[in-house]
Amino acid sequence: MLKIIGRRLLVSIPLLFFVTALTFFLVSLTPGDPALVILGQNRPAEEYVRVRQQLGFNQPLPVRYGSWLADLVTGNLGKSIFNQEPVISVLNARLGVTLSLVIGTTLVSTVFGVGLGLAGAVRRGVLAKIVDTLSLLGFAVPNFWLALILVAIFSIALRWFPAIGYVDPAKSPAGWLQSLVLPVAVLSAPVIGLIAQQTRNAILEVLEKPFIRTLRAGGASPASILFRHILRSAAIPIVTVIGLTFVGLLSGTVIVETVFALPGLGGLAVQATSRHDLPIIQGAVLYFTIIVIVVNLLVDLAYAWLNPKVRVS
Repeated sequence: MLKIIGRRLLVSIPLLFFVTALTFFLVSLTPGDPALVILGQNRPAEEYVRVRQQLGFNQPLPVRYGSWLADLVTGNLGKSIFNQEPVISVLNARLGVTLSLVIGTTLVSTVFGVGLGLAGAVRRGVLAKIVDTLSLLGFAVPNFWLALILVAIFSIALRWFPAIGYVDPAKSPAGWLQSLVLPVAVLSAPVIGLIAQQTRNAILEVLEKPFIRTLRAGGASPASILFRHILRSAAIPIVTVIGLTFVGLLSGTVIVETVFALPGLGGLAVQATSRHDLPIIQGAVLYFTIIVIVVNLLVDLAYAWLNPKVRVS
């Protein structure tokens, strides 16, 4: 396990460097000038020059990126160009919202997806068709349309859940759960079918293997065969799709955060991009990259636990 962790962390260092450097140079080269956004079009020339110097835009790009890296080593991500708030404080205030959405969606999708896939593989017939139908519907229905439908039904008509806003779990755990139900339902719609389909296919493949027939001939109970052997053997492709789903949800939350007025990292990144707020963009990219690295590490550890051969490879 330690070898796997060390190998993953060793690969992650150049990945962090590459992603942050690419983001820094691409954003810096895109059209737009934060000094103009701050001062407006009718600004004195000397004031414009002064603001650009304060922001450090008079320096070459490699120098500016080197300064950002030097600050990063000390745990300083700089300040927002527009409100001068520390980037870490701004990001940390929104990180919990995005993680609540992504983790909640992953858990709900995994429970329902694996359950449906398992039932479809064991029972087949009608349940298999239901899994295929759910998968197609989940991908076909746009997120924003489904969000509006759920709000109209469960927020306006039935008044079961709030239509917009986010409640801090420290203030009200019940309110926090209520504020997440509709957004998580919207995000889970396409994912449940995907996980269910992958689970069913993986289990069907394992069911055709000779050792399953041997276990049945040896008198092993169906429950033991299913939970101790079939699910464990089919778990690696399921874990893979769950990990990919988690990573994909990081970008998929942007629309849902906008519709439900949730103050998450996705909406912040979009806002910062439109305003050319480079410190916020760099910080958001850094956070997303670290989350991806952690998820990939957890997937690797799950592989090692499920398949001992991975530990020695």
